[in-house]
Amino acid sequence: MQAALNLAPLLAFWFAYKWGGIYLATAVLMGSMVLLLLVDLLRTRTVSPLHAISTLLVLVLGTATLVLHDARFLKWKPTVFLWLLALIFLGSQWVGASPLTRRLIEPALPPGSSLGARTWNRANIVWVLFYIVLGAVNLLVAYRASESTWVAFKVYGMTAAFMVFAVFQALWLGSRATALPPADEQRPG
Repeated sequence: MQAALNLAPLLAFWFAYKWGGIYLATAVLMGSMVLLLLVDLLRTRTVSPLHAISTLLVLVLGTATLVLHDARFLKWKPTVFLWLLALIFLGSQWVGASPLTRRLIEPALPPGSSLGARTWNRANIVWVLFYIVLGAVNLLVAYRASESTWVAFKVYGMTAAFMVFAVFQALWLGSRATALPPADEQRPG
């Protein structure tokens, strides 16, 4: 259900763009991001730090877009967010007990499987590179293609890129996972 909720602002943005253009879509995106933040707060009593950062960026850059009547500010939002994520993931290599990729993905692994620290570090760096490249591609599309092409890329292209990348990352991690011995065999003699 959370995944569907997270896509709601993006879909609202797309429909608003089709109905009324980039400035209406920007206002709708701003409102829907705040609404989603409130829904998360009411449902779980917490707000994801990444969702809070994304909402803050949408509000700041969306306001600049509307006040200055310049869509370039909104078009920068995905790149700024992705490059911030790249920095956060990169920094997690040295801050905390394990890289962020491990902290996010390890709980989703099948029970009884394990990956080494080196594999988690590699996976984390691959996410860093993915965020950097996708942020750069966003700028390329934003500045070299039409506004409608950029909107389609933001809604469909970036979503598809994340899904394809996550599937390949899961398959790669799954191919490297090793089974842990049963709990009764792990106890010292």
